[in-house]
Amino acid sequence: MSNEEKDIQQEENTVQNEESTKAEETNEVSKEESLEAQISELNDKYLRLYSEFDNYRKRTSKERIELIGTASEKIIKELLPIVDDFKRAQKNNSESTDFDAIKQGFDLIFDKFYKTLLNTGLTEMNSMGEVFDADKHEALTNIPAPSEDMKGKVIDVIEEGYYLNDKIVRFAKVVVGN
Repeated sequence: MSNEEKDIQQEENTVQNEESTKAEETNEVSKEESLEAQISELNDKYLRLYSEFDNYRKRTSKERIELIGTASEKIIKELLPIVDDFKRAQKNNSESTDFDAIKQGFDLIFDKFYKTLLNTGLTEMNSMGEVFDADKHEALTNIPAPSEDMKGKVIDVIEEGYYLNDKIVRFAKVVVGN
């Protein structure tokens, strides 16, 4: 091989090295651009997801407030006829002297009121004679049990307890035998 051929070959090697270096640099730049594009895409997805969740949270909060408002509106609409009955009874009672008629009128209004409450999901807690349960009962006092089998059981109910759709809304106030 002559010097000239060696020089040509050296130039070719140099050109190839420069090209491979440029290719590596281009490859590194394209990797950086690719990673930056991927980061940008993931950040955009994150922001969209966060915005969707925030909108969902606000919407459900608003719906919950509306639901509470409409639930109380429903019960009020059911109780208004009873209020009307009480007003008519008051007006009638001021003119009436028949005690039995007044009593019968109030019994009718009470029955209507109680049935309305039962229709909304209210149920009365039957505590008389049951074993005292601190999760359902509030003991006001203890008295000696009239018989041995009544020890630890409810002897008297001072104030009834109530469930609303199987959830206790008022504990029964009871007297327990010991």
